[in-house]
Formats: sequence, C-alpha cells, structure tokens
Amino acid sequence: MNNLGTRNSELETLKIIAVIPARYAASRFPGKLMQILGDKTVIATTYQNVVETQLFDEVFVATDSEIIFEEITKIGGKAVMTGEHETGSDRIAEAVQNIDCDIVINVQGDEPFLKTEPLKQLIQVFKNDVDKEISLASLKIRLKEKEEIENPNNVKVITDLQNFAMYFSRSVIPYPRETSVEHLYYKHIGVYAFRKEALLKFANLAMTPLEISEKIEAIRYLENGMKIKMIETDFIGVGIDVPEDLEKAKAILNNETKAS
Repeated sequence: MNNLGTRNSELETLKIIAVIPARYAASRFPGKLMQILGDKTVIATTYQNVVETQLFDEVFVATDSEIIFEEITKIGGKAVMTGEHETGSDRIAEAVQNIDCDIVINVQGDEPFLKTEPLKQLIQVFKNDVDKEISLASLKIRLKEKEEIENPNNVKVITDLQNFAMYFSRSVIPYPRETSVEHLYYKHIGVYAFRKEALLKFANLAMTPLEISEKIEAIRYLENGMKIKMIETDFIGVGIDVPEDLEKAKAILNNETKAS
C-alpha cells in the first residue's frame, strides 16, 4: 500500500469520542447543569443530544460531582468521576488519559442545543488534515447585535487570514476605531476538538497570565505558541452561564417544540 493509501486507511479508522466536562459549583450560576430544561436537566439534555448525533464511538460525562454522576447514570448514560480542575479541558485530559482514542471532542455541559452539523465540521478538520498539522479546532459564530458583542459572557475571537485564532477576549475585539469599514465580530463557542496527544500536553501546561486574567482556557494554547483552527458555523444556541441564559434556553426549547 502506498503512503496515500496508508493515510486514507488511518483516517477511516480514527476513533473519535465526545466528553462533556461537568462541574456542579459554577461560580456565576451554581448548580446550573442540574436546572430543569423542559422535562430533563440541562446536563441530561446535553448528553442525550450529543449521543443522538451518532458521530462518536463513545460519549461520556466527566465530573467531580456525585450529583451529576448519578444524574447521568440513572438515565443509562456513561459518566466518570475526576478530581477537581480549573478548566473543562484539564478535566477531560484526566478522564481520557487511559482511553484508546485519536480525537477528543470537548462539548460543554451548558451547551444543550449543539447540533450535528457543527460537530461534523470539527471532525472533518481532522479528516482533511492528512499531515496532522492541526492539533486543536474550535467553533465561532458571527455576532451582529451590539448588546451581544459587548456582553462579557460572550467570548469573542479574532483570527488570521487562515482562520487560526489570534486572541480570545471578553472585551470587544477588534476595537472599531476606523468607522469607514465593516467590523466583523465572532463569538467563540466553547466546543473543542483535540488530538489526544495535544489534550494531554495542554493538561501538563501551567495556567498562563492572560488565561487567568480572562478566564478563557483556550488562551493557554496561544500563550504557549500553539495554533487553534477556527471553523465558522451558523449554529445558534445558548450557553447557560447565568440564570438569564436558562430562560433563553427555555424559550428556544418551547419554539422547537411548537415547530415540531
């Protein structure tokens, strides 16, 4: 078999898993993952939606909370207990270190409406990356409303001309000093796709100054000189960071129920 054939065979056999990091004591909205959304909790909704995409060889929740562990196992889901961690990626790294896999998708537990298509887009990044030049990919979506652009709960991202992230911030970036051009703003959706070895490397790096300042884990990669490929999506959902977001999520669920 030639080199191209070997590469294609490797791509076809990529083992891809999804892990949902979940902690109970969120600082801005403690217990948010156990809030009721429709007829299920937020974390159960997220877990079941990821399983239903049928994109993954395995899906499980990684948590340090016995409450969340029991919530997932009682619905027949898979969950593992981890130690305490500052970031979801650190938690996932502990959970997958002894699991045989190639690609790990980090789906935030507070993103209950993530759809199949953006997850497919992330997976495709690695299927296209035959030379294994990309170790991490993530999602961004266009922001248009002034209120959403200025909201510090929305992490903004700017990229270079090849769509690699240059910086993430809770502040408004880019700053619109020049008024004669259109300014494009993008929200970072906290869904990461890692090569397993990159995830384990991340977990062995100390938290960095800008990461600590902004409370954005992706910055740790940038501060250590690593690249993050950003994929633009039109996925519209809601990350549940504060109680007001839960009300938005309920409204989305109600609209989807009425439409079906």
